[in-house]
Amino acid sequence: MMLEIKNVHKTFDGKEILKGIDLNVEKGDVVAILGPSGSGKTTFLRCLNFLERADQGTINFDGEQVDLKTARKRQIADIRQKTAFVFQNYNLFQNKTVLQNVTLGLTAARHMNKEEAKQKAIKALEKVGMADRLDSYPSQLPGGQQQRVAIARGLATDPEIIYFDEPTSALDPELIGEVLSVMRQLAEEGMTMLVVTHEMEFARSVSRKILFLEGGKAIETGPTQEFFQNPKTDRAREFVNRILSSREE
Repeated sequence: MMLEIKNVHKTFDGKEILKGIDLNVEKGDVVAILGPSGSGKTTFLRCLNFLERADQGTINFDGEQVDLKTARKRQIADIRQKTAFVFQNYNLFQNKTVLQNVTLGLTAARHMNKEEAKQKAIKALEKVGMADRLDSYPSQLPGGQQQRVAIARGLATDPEIIYFDEPTSALDPELIGEVLSVMRQLAEEGMTMLVVTHEMEFARSVSRKILFLEGGKAIETGPTQEFFQNPKTDRAREFVNRILSSREE
């Protein structure tokens, strides 16, 4: 087991957002985290990378168990060395070029020399089809290209797993495909990914496993094909039927 997550709880302002979520992730898994708005999907993902501090729960990453509430800075840093996080709104530095956005994390956080960082950055940008825009600034790029730069920034760190938080939700419809194409390629190459998404066709065709949340609870977890063809719970069945009927309209 690459990643074993147990009993994650989180409360904001007295409201319990996560109510004891478990998830097991194998190397090479693509897990689509689905559910209605407000179900806790983004909060769950952020807790796994300590962007939010969970109130309870553990994460076992490559055999090292860490308490999500009491983890020390060194433990958090060790986990973040193995992961990358792609945000909904790109989180690029507007005053830095595409190349600088990708190299900064390598030189500042990983203390890599500038030339090595540059070569790794260019390789990552080539992978997402952005090597021809090295000197461009984010404001000069459409949203789909900015998100591809954000993905390259994560890839350059050689992560074991990438967390995607609704990576296409801020994009115009015609730009969504280019980002999903990059993610599909990563999946085919065996990258382990946890993806919060509303893109049901991507979830259905690319992911191996579904985690379906509602009201902060894991209503259903299992293989993607089973979830879409034969959901076990009434709530998941209602969710899937609504998706299928909207596609037919």
